[in-house]
Amino acid sequence: MRPADTLLPPPPRPAEPPRSASPAFSARPLLLTLAAGKVAALLLWGLGLPAALAVPLFLAPGCVLLYQLLVPSARGLVPVRSRFAPSTPGAREVWLTIDDGPHPEDTPRILDLLDAHEARATFFLVGERAARHPELVAEIVRRGHEIAHHTHRHPAFTFWCAGPRRVARELDTALAAYADAAPDAPVARFRPPVGIKSLFLAPALATRGLECVGWSIRSGDTLARDAAEVAARVARQLRPGAIILLHEGPPLRAAVRVAAFAAVLDLLRERDYRAVLPRNP
Repeated sequence: MRPADTLLPPPPRPAEPPRSASPAFSARPLLLTLAAGKVAALLLWGLGLPAALAVPLFLAPGCVLLYQLLVPSARGLVPVRSRFAPSTPGAREVWLTIDDGPHPEDTPRILDLLDAHEARATFFLVGERAARHPELVAEIVRRGHEIAHHTHRHPAFTFWCAGPRRVARELDTALAAYADAAPDAPVARFRPPVGIKSLFLAPALATRGLECVGWSIRSGDTLARDAAEVAARVARQLRPGAIILLHEGPPLRAAVRVAAFAAVLDLLRERDYRAVLPRNP
């Protein structure tokens, strides 16, 4: 079989979103509401409310804030896209997204699988890995796929508490790496590590024209023992417009790496689904 990029020409790249000096989305209403809740709890305690009631009231806003930061699907601090509209109503289309690359062993094999299935995907790349393997970034683009932002160092456990300067560094250093490797490929989408957000993420994304993308199907490949387990999990949740989350490279088990990706592509073919790139945010 000929490479799929000779059978299916690469789609035109989405136009780069306009860079805005002010964010289109603001978390300020939520933060003000949470602060007001703490003040109200203190006032009520001062007016005689028992501590057994005042303390939970005071702590509740903090719990809400942590939920917004740590739960990937929460949208109170950052607007998160978790589904997309198929090209026509009812079209069997899904969006494959691949995190944590590029990887010198896995990325070429994944690209070959995508070619064989005439499928398109978005690769959410870690900036420092893109800087180490610019040839892989360029190859992803050459074969008609999309590159997207997954922070520069993938700070999975500390990004939630990152201040504005650190958030800016994570975004800008990676953007420079992508631009060096594939200068003609605009980067318009972002996914925070493990889906965990920062208090300062929304305005930073807005000023750089980046859309935050989550998922509707978490494949579970990072915890799975074999490829069949991953495919079965995806099969249970498969719907038109789904965004499927997959990974490449370690720490996936050897029996899962790339094999799970092949199993998911086989599943899509069996159920007559196409893997496409959404055109609009």
